[in-house]
Amino acid sequence: MALATLKELMADALRGKYAVGMFNTLNLEMVRGVLSAAEELRSPVIIAVAEVHTPYSPLSEIGPVLVQAAKRAKVPVAVHLDHGLTPEAIRTALHIGFSSVMYDGSTLDYEANIANTREVVALARGTGASVEAELGHVGGGEGGAEEEGGHEAFYTEVEQAADFVARTGCDALAVAIGTVHGVYRSEPKLDLQRLEDIRHKIQLPIVLHGGSGLSDSDFLNCIQRGVGKINICTDMFISIMQSIKSITDTGSFQYTEVISATENAVKETVMEKMKLFRSAGRA
Repeated sequence: MALATLKELMADALRGKYAVGMFNTLNLEMVRGVLSAAEELRSPVIIAVAEVHTPYSPLSEIGPVLVQAAKRAKVPVAVHLDHGLTPEAIRTALHIGFSSVMYDGSTLDYEANIANTREVVALARGTGASVEAELGHVGGGEGGAEEEGGHEAFYTEVEQAADFVARTGCDALAVAIGTVHGVYRSEPKLDLQRLEDIRHKIQLPIVLHGGSGLSDSDFLNCIQRGVGKINICTDMFISIMQSIKSITDTGSFQYTEVISATENAVKETVMEKMKLFRSAGRA
């Protein structure tokens, strides 16, 4: 199966009224777990590494692993740079062969976000890669940080969405409607009306960050309102740690058991999400 772009996967998702899961994959065990789930369920999928995780999984090392694994997969797979913050990381990902990059200029002022996103779009067009951008700011921290986020002051402004998309040429837009990265301290309250209003303003796929911790109904409500890509990271980390703890609690400390437990925990979590997102059987 050929390496797919985000734009290609999102076009199918919007037509089919489902969402494709993006799963951060920091090592080989996580890659194997995600792709095993995708192939078993015949689901398209996005494997990714976030720039914030590159101290643990350098792009130059994990990137080629992701690209080669995607090319060997039996289902459509996009390889994505999540939350690219620097030109260096984005250029490296594109050079390695990533089919999609996200530029996160959400903490910048509006005009700076537009200008930088346009530059990334121009770079990506040279390699045929898709570009995801972010308007508004999703709080919290990648990988389970506990800082608070999701304040309404950082929500995506509906009237800006169409202007931002038109001026940047991005292929997908990540929005802030009340989700946060990492672990939620309280029950999330999503602004679904805002999401619906944004969907009416733009014809691009909408991306939901901070998916770990949302309820099944939250996910389905968002998919019904045009979300075509949902990011999952923390849920996998939690399932991995729980699985490893169950091994060590028995008194076993075989590292090979940890490797298998990591892969199996990721696969189980990913399969649950794919079924929920209605992407199973779409490949």
